[in-house]
Amino acid sequence: MANEEPKKIIIDTDPGIDDAMAIFLALQSPEIDVIGLTTIYGNVYTTLATRNALHLLEIAGRTDIPVAEGSHVTITKGTKLRIADFVHGTDGLGNQNFPPPKGKPIEQSAAAFLVEQAKLYPGKVTVVALGPLTNIALAIELDPEFSERIGQIVILGGAFSVNGNVNPAAEANIFGDPDAADIVFTSGADILAVGINVTHQVVLTDADRDKLAQSKGKFAQYLCKILDVYFSYHHDAYDTKGVYLHDPTALLAAVNPSLITFAEGIVRVQTNGIMRGLTIFYNKKKRFAEVTEWSNQPSVKVAVTVDAPTIVDLAGTAEREMSREMQWQSCLPRHCIDVFQQSINLPSTGFQAHRISVILTPV
Repeated sequence: MANEEPKKIIIDTDPGIDDAMAIFLALQSPEIDVIGLTTIYGNVYTTLATRNALHLLEIAGRTDIPVAEGSHVTITKGTKLRIADFVHGTDGLGNQNFPPPKGKPIEQSAAAFLVEQAKLYPGKVTVVALGPLTNIALAIELDPEFSERIGQIVILGGAFSVNGNVNPAAEANIFGDPDAADIVFTSGADILAVGINVTHQVVLTDADRDKLAQSKGKFAQYLCKILDVYFSYHHDAYDTKGVYLHDPTALLAAVNPSLITFAEGIVRVQTNGIMRGLTIFYNKKKRFAEVTEWSNQPSVKVAVTVDAPTIVDLAGTAEREMSREMQWQSCLPRHCIDVFQQSINLPSTGFQAHRISVILTPV
């Protein structure tokens, strides 16, 4: 892996506490070259998402990375948006009210930036979409060849064969713009959907958080500040002593897909009614006689299992034995992140996965 070229990634984000975790993780991984952030409504409105993205890049010392502001309305020009500030705080980052960032977004729109980067690096850019899919759908509409030029789109979204987290039918990101989601799922792009059927298996517990708090690392301390609101929401909504690591799970799946298993088939999205935002997966095992809206649609990948302990390790919660032969290091002032891989067997699937552990430690 040491000789492989880092994967070029654009993170389409609505920061967002777990967005912050995923962004920090991406910026510290030597396997990833973050070439831009694009912003979208979801956890907060788009303007605040842009501010938070710029703020997080300043915290990380990566103000060289461009931020392109995304859509303020849905793909159908809808202005009634569902904003999850009750999950992440009114500022999106745990009600910490951080000072405004010094940086500014670039003049390009998110959709134009996505199209430009796909043209510059055809087949080599992965978009990790952590919010509603409006920007991605706009890029598809802007450039008919975008779906072919983009390397992969990893979507955090959907509730496949489980209840949603907005209502029993729908997951939040798909519910945020179901029309855009249906455009993306049927675009023909290489798509991996990581739904809450998978991310709800990945829990950062109260005990894990206590271990994180013991670290003197800069990012660990920052995350501990903003996590209070996120933990409180999960305690109240799910009666669980922990939080779901949605965004880090999707980010990791983009970097190392061997950490998940997936099924292939067609995904369509219900765009109205009581089932608005429902993601429906057709496994193509039956050939239907009728020609319908399902006919001749492209297949996508849908995650069905995940190596959950890996994601928890990536949050910096566990001290583990180092493997020097497979160690990666990324050092910043006052702290460094030690990353290692350990090959493991998953008996139920028969494939090899890589367990990656990140330990936030001071230098």
